[in-house]
Amino acid sequence: MKYIVLLGDGMSDEPMPELGGKTPLQASRTPHMDAMARRGKIGLARTVPKGYPPGSDVANLSVFGYDPRACYTGRSPLEAASMGVELGPADVAFRVNLVNLAPTRGTLVMNDYSAGHISTAEGRELIEAIQDVMGTEEFQFYPGVGYRHLMVWRNGKSGMTVVPPHDISGQSILEHLPKGEGADRLIELMNSSQLVLNNHPQYRRRLEEGKVPANSIWLWGHGKAPRMASFREKFGLAGAVISAVDLVRGIGVCAGLDVIKVEGATGYIDTNYEGKVAAALEALEAHDYVYLHVEAPDEAGHCGNLEHKLKAIEDFDARVVGPIMAGMEKFGSYRILCTPDHPTPLRLKTHTDAPVPFILFSGETSENAGVAGYDEESARSAGLMVEDGFRLMEMMLGR
Repeated sequence: MKYIVLLGDGMSDEPMPELGGKTPLQASRTPHMDAMARRGKIGLARTVPKGYPPGSDVANLSVFGYDPRACYTGRSPLEAASMGVELGPADVAFRVNLVNLAPTRGTLVMNDYSAGHISTAEGRELIEAIQDVMGTEEFQFYPGVGYRHLMVWRNGKSGMTVVPPHDISGQSILEHLPKGEGADRLIELMNSSQLVLNNHPQYRRRLEEGKVPANSIWLWGHGKAPRMASFREKFGLAGAVISAVDLVRGIGVCAGLDVIKVEGATGYIDTNYEGKVAAALEALEAHDYVYLHVEAPDEAGHCGNLEHKLKAIEDFDARVVGPIMAGMEKFGSYRILCTPDHPTPLRLKTHTDAPVPFILFSGETSENAGVAGYDEESARSAGLMVEDGFRLMEMMLGR
């Protein structure tokens, strides 16, 4: 038996007036997911436990089959694991976003949480410059992918409150700066980074090219190293993970899964869908299980870009789900779990903890009476509610 998870990050949404009261999933053309929904099992799952932040870290842990209440320590430690950065027991990892802040009506606002979706090469150039100027034995900066990078505070503080930058798009940053013990050190680093970035040659170059330049870092998502049982220990399976983002790769590392990197995987609508599919099907020749993650719908949601979200959903269906369904036939016995991790409503430009629509599919031809296709309303009307989202993995494995 072969198992594959197809994760469309942030696909689910809310009904929108611009779509005649439909959600983006309902308005998108998704024949392959619709076919799976009609022939498989469809329902809703709560991937974010009550009281937990509705982040991709918590939600993806659930879909991987791990109860966040037992193992979640923060987002950045997972990203550190992906990047091969070791954390001591007293070290605290932080996500570093390259952002663009803009003066507006006497304050600074979060103009762009991704610095214009800066490229990985340009992001590396800036983080390396920040490390050269600001790095110490206490604070160390590591380049990641695109706008997503890492800082480690050796023997650092971890009790402060921080805010994800994508939660405050267009808002003043002054009310959302870090608070609590150690927050003054973080604010000092963020302020110091502005001198480095505004004086870097890349700043003027991107302005001349009509692109949004990075003019500050934003620190958030902190935590210490987690302790997790391996996927093999937990489920008795060998597996692999395919993703463009360090967060999901890091969960794979912590779970003892093989991390497969695909050239051209960007985390946005220009990602290498075909390369990811080919890598997943090849990985299943040697593994029992593959987790294939696509970030594009989530990024479009954070940008509030309806056109891009519709395209991301349709590309996910046409360029990932369809080819995977066809490719799995050669294995004979297989099961597919298709789901978002969390909703990313375009109206809010950030995540919510609402339950997500999922499909469990094993290739049978039985029809689900009354299921029109794959969307939030069809999943709700099916009447199946999984309150603990981490149980989806057990359901997929038939346990």
